[in-house]
Amino acid sequence: MRILIIEDNRELAMSVQKGLEREKFLVDLAFSGMEGEEKAYVNRYDAILLDLNLPDKDGLSILNFLRESNINSPIIIITARDEIEERAKGLDFGADDYLVKPFELLELVARIRAVIRRFHGRTSPYIKINQLMIDPVKRFVRYGDTEVVLKPKEFDILLCIAQQHPAVVSTEEIAEHVYDENFDPFSSVLRVHLARLKKQLAEASGKELLKTIRSKGYQLCE
Repeated sequence: MRILIIEDNRELAMSVQKGLEREKFLVDLAFSGMEGEEKAYVNRYDAILLDLNLPDKDGLSILNFLRESNINSPIIIITARDEIEERAKGLDFGADDYLVKPFELLELVARIRAVIRRFHGRTSPYIKINQLMIDPVKRFVRYGDTEVVLKPKEFDILLCIAQQHPAVVSTEEIAEHVYDENFDPFSSVLRVHLARLKKQLAEASGKELLKTIRSKGYQLCE
């Protein structure tokens, strides 16, 4: 899952980045409001962490811009402003959650996972599609009673597709969610990961569980 942190405190932003990367998130950083707006507008993020106190633009203005631009990624406001009025403004402007500095990484990770679940209309921590079960926290996959052993990127790809089931997910959308901004779109690495993922799922299920939809993308079958 790909996260954007919009935070001008470089030390804090990089510390949170390292912590989230240990939890297997992909993290992009923006150290100003304008840079954050641009990245959020151009890329698709599973969640955005937004500081309110930015040097060039107020965080609430950025939040308003993103929602008016139909950027619907879950947004968690991260700020030292702990007044009730500021919290209410952020939520009224379209934020999904609010966390006051200083905070523990464990709580932040739990809140990120919770807003992503709600965004995809789930209440359970697991994703279940017929006999396929995915645990995003433990990064575990099972089909029936058979464990499906996947490499990290293969798991990320499966999670991206499963979260949008039964929709067909394009190659471009998968790449935006499972690779960071340094990914080379002309690389064959995604095709290699997809091919192995399809093979592993087919061996576990005894059928073609992940289908290629010509000119459209990929879809999980029940």
